[in-house]
Amino acid sequence: MTLTYPLLLDGGLSNELERQGCDLNQKLWSAKLLESNPEAIILAHLAYLEAGAGCIITSSYQATLPGFMAIGYDEDSAKELILKSVQLAEEARSRFLSLNPHASKPLIAASIGPYGAYLADGSEYRGDYLISDQELWDFHQPRINLLNDSTADLLACETIPGFHEAKVLAEILKNVKKPAWVSFSCKDGQHISDGTPIEQCAAYFAHHPTVFAIGVNCTSPEFISPLIQSIKTKSGNKRIVVYPNSGAVYHVESKTWSGLSDLPSCELMVKEWMDLGADIIGGCCGIGPEQIKAMGQSLPK
Repeated sequence: MTLTYPLLLDGGLSNELERQGCDLNQKLWSAKLLESNPEAIILAHLAYLEAGAGCIITSSYQATLPGFMAIGYDEDSAKELILKSVQLAEEARSRFLSLNPHASKPLIAASIGPYGAYLADGSEYRGDYLISDQELWDFHQPRINLLNDSTADLLACETIPGFHEAKVLAEILKNVKKPAWVSFSCKDGQHISDGTPIEQCAAYFAHHPTVFAIGVNCTSPEFISPLIQSIKTKSGNKRIVVYPNSGAVYHVESKTWSGLSDLPSCELMVKEWMDLGADIIGGCCGIGPEQIKAMGQSLPK
């Protein structure tokens, strides 16, 4: 597999599903649709591919073995649903390529959300769950192993809020064969959600054998530029991945707000992030196909 940079990611899966009329107000979030409405997931992926995304992220963020088993699935059925997230992304890619036969083949990144996503209590933005290394290992390893053996191109450990969890993931990822990125949720321009400096996190993964990119996701766009700068100082030769949420920035001079929902601001921000060293750029919650298309227009051809 050859990665070409800059690489454009997709946007928020949940907001595109909600735009279709899907109700995600339940503990499994978009993962619930893996069984109840798989076509909606395919169409959401397809919308981002048609907007120009060169990589789509699977609907497995909140798809976990304990999450499915807690609502009555047996272990084998839970595993099948997690793998189905990759199959649906492949179906979307197949449909896209059949309609665009001269397009480059998009990549599929298998989403691995944090323990806090399984809790569904917002703790993926705090990192304050008090559990042991072994409990985190037992939670993450089965899903990572499953997705590592899937046909996905990459592993995406995303929205990681705490250094404790990141260190456990680092150990598990030493044993995978797929390239992986690790991206953190951050509370400001210098710290991840649990207060650890982002520089410390970047330094920890700088020489990791399978993690090829370090970065930030589901974080306000106003913090992305300083976070890129901080990551760059400690990340060695690793690529930098950023895919913020829509956020909003207040401009004192004009007394107006802008964020990644504002298309001109979207293009300007992407250019700035690339100039600072970002290699992989996309969007998270609140960022839709229109914004991804605008981002793509800012990337060099």
